[in-house]
Amino acid sequence: MSNLKIFNTLAREKQSFKPIEAGKVRMYVCGMTVYDYCHVGHGRMLMAFDVIYRWLKASGYDVRYARNITDIDDKIIKRAVENGETIGQLTGRFIKFMDEDCEALGILNPTDVPKATQYVPQMLGIIEKLEAKDLAYKAADGDVNYAVRQFEGYGKLSGKSLDDLRAGERELARAANADSGKRDPLDFVLWKAAKESEPEEVKWDSKWGKGRPGWHIECSAMSCSLLGETFDIHGGGADLQFPHHENEIAQSEGASGKTLANYWVHNGFVRVDGEKMSKSLGNFFTIREVLKMFDAEVVRFFILRAHYRSPLNYSDVHLEDARGALTRLYTALDGVEGDGQPLDWNEDNAKRFAEAMDDDFNTPIAVSVLFDLASEVNKTKSPAAVRQLKGLAAVLGLLERSPEEYRKAAPKGAEGEGMDEAAIEAAIATRAAAKKSRDFAAADKVRADLLAAGIVLEDKPDGTTNWRRA
Repeated sequence: MSNLKIFNTLAREKQSFKPIEAGKVRMYVCGMTVYDYCHVGHGRMLMAFDVIYRWLKASGYDVRYARNITDIDDKIIKRAVENGETIGQLTGRFIKFMDEDCEALGILNPTDVPKATQYVPQMLGIIEKLEAKDLAYKAADGDVNYAVRQFEGYGKLSGKSLDDLRAGERELARAANADSGKRDPLDFVLWKAAKESEPEEVKWDSKWGKGRPGWHIECSAMSCSLLGETFDIHGGGADLQFPHHENEIAQSEGASGKTLANYWVHNGFVRVDGEKMSKSLGNFFTIREVLKMFDAEVVRFFILRAHYRSPLNYSDVHLEDARGALTRLYTALDGVEGDGQPLDWNEDNAKRFAEAMDDDFNTPIAVSVLFDLASEVNKTKSPAAVRQLKGLAAVLGLLERSPEEYRKAAPKGAEGEGMDEAAIEAAIATRAAAKKSRDFAAADKVRADLLAAGIVLEDKPDGTTNWRRA
């Protein structure tokens, strides 16, 4: 097993990772609310925990990784009603789109993908326990709320006092201004009483009357049902630290009396012009839009070049830079083969890579090791160095195609997609014939026309040896 250290948000420091059960890791990550396409910010979250999942497995752990799907909430109901479709039709469509995006980006399937609607009985069970402990109460409006001030540890994840939390938080401000029957503006809803205007499919029976779960309770039910009342790692985007994860702790620990998770891991935001990428700000780019212009592995590489906790600045310029850098790695592998041996973690470069990943999953340093190996391959054509480069990159989900496949892959909708390989090869042959007959103007025109179509020729003294899509 590894010498892994993880930055634990709860402790506010890096800590040595010690699983509850030797050799096994149980990890829960808050996933997508499925009413729209995933944007690059979501992709960053999915990628961060994909890398963590991959490294834990590469380190020899047996990992049970649950990443939930929120398939019932206010936004989903609103969108389905607007579209004139059922909740299931809306969420089913966007789950399919999410799965397609994940597959394109090389994001591995978690071991468990629970849906909130499958765990309503478990949610009701937790709420009943909380009510029995005077941590939950039914309000005059029919909602069942959590009594925040009754839970002694509230605020320990966000690091704020109850009075600090009361001021300035968007959700709490809305609650304070609403005639909701809450005893305290800090209190949050566990069970929402059914509204006559809402579709019947979002109304479940309960001891408090028909209704549906609040957002926070779903993750308490799913994580504890699948992984136990205490598990190793709980993750999600930094925006979930408060109130979502704070409320999860209050619910789960309030009901069980046990620590919910030993390590809390949060990935940083994707930023556009200095602001967090989000649907509410309207400054987001869907993964599908980006994949029309950039190869999916380029997008993956772009995300991996930044540490998962740091802000990630999105721009076409940064993606172009990532494309050039990834191309350099592939170019190093062009025409050289590995020695056929398995990855050897005792070799110096592999040790450096492992040290970086064991230091809170430091992918920027791990990627720098790949470039050092690429330089070595360029200089020496060493089969051992090739094996290390390909083997270590594969741990991050990179360099798994041949250089030729990478060069000739066209992002869907990108310039050059319309030209198939046969047409490109025919143009190259025409250019070669023109050069042979010393009609250099015609040869230059073919090259320029190909470049305009997004096709870059790679020439050597003996002719065009390769081509790639720009």
